[in-house]
Amino acid sequence: MSDKFVPLEGYYRQSEDQMRDIVVQLHDQMSLRRSIRMFSSDPVPRDIIERCIQVAGTAPSGANHQPWYFVAISDADTKTKIRRAAEEEEREFYGGRASEEWLDALDPLGTDDHKPFLETAPWLIAVFAQRRGGEQSGQDKKNYYVTESVGLATGMLITALHHAGLGTLTHTPAPMGFLTEICGRPKTEKPFVLMVVGYPAEGCKVPGHALIKKNLGEISTFI
Repeated sequence: MSDKFVPLEGYYRQSEDQMRDIVVQLHDQMSLRRSIRMFSSDPVPRDIIERCIQVAGTAPSGANHQPWYFVAISDADTKTKIRRAAEEEEREFYGGRASEEWLDALDPLGTDDHKPFLETAPWLIAVFAQRRGGEQSGQDKKNYYVTESVGLATGMLITALHHAGLGTLTHTPAPMGFLTEICGRPKTEKPFVLMVVGYPAEGCKVPGHALIKKNLGEISTFI
């Protein structure tokens, strides 16, 4: 074996019944996940957010370059700046930039250009995609499959946060260039998503539209 390879760790064979129990429990928990827009202002400890970001950082990536960067924001003034910038973009979006088809698709969600949750939620996590980097900090290599890699990491972040009992919202105002400036990130990075994180507010409600999920037969084929 080449010394470039090391023994695999962390995997062990389980019984088929154990495997079924694990995936059933995971499905049951994740099937209750919803994107929420009604957040409690109750604080969430920083170490929990740190650990969830560490989970996201274990995601697979092109050439293992890990082309993601997370800016976790709890500072009230910074959240206010982000809300103001996001709402400015959203006013243009709902005021004419978006097509009628797009607005029709959003209508069941009841969204508009008002985003109070950007200040109410205790944490915002801005996820950035890095065009250049490498497997170690400070490198300047071309990154590969950036969008796919950052998307995988974001999915794992959502899963970790949900497992911790936290609500999330993937907020994507377009364009999101203001995040680069507010978060002090280089122009070689592109804002990917703004994750809103916190406990659901008491009496939190979600659109009934969100309960519509395609079944196994609609999303898969076994050959």
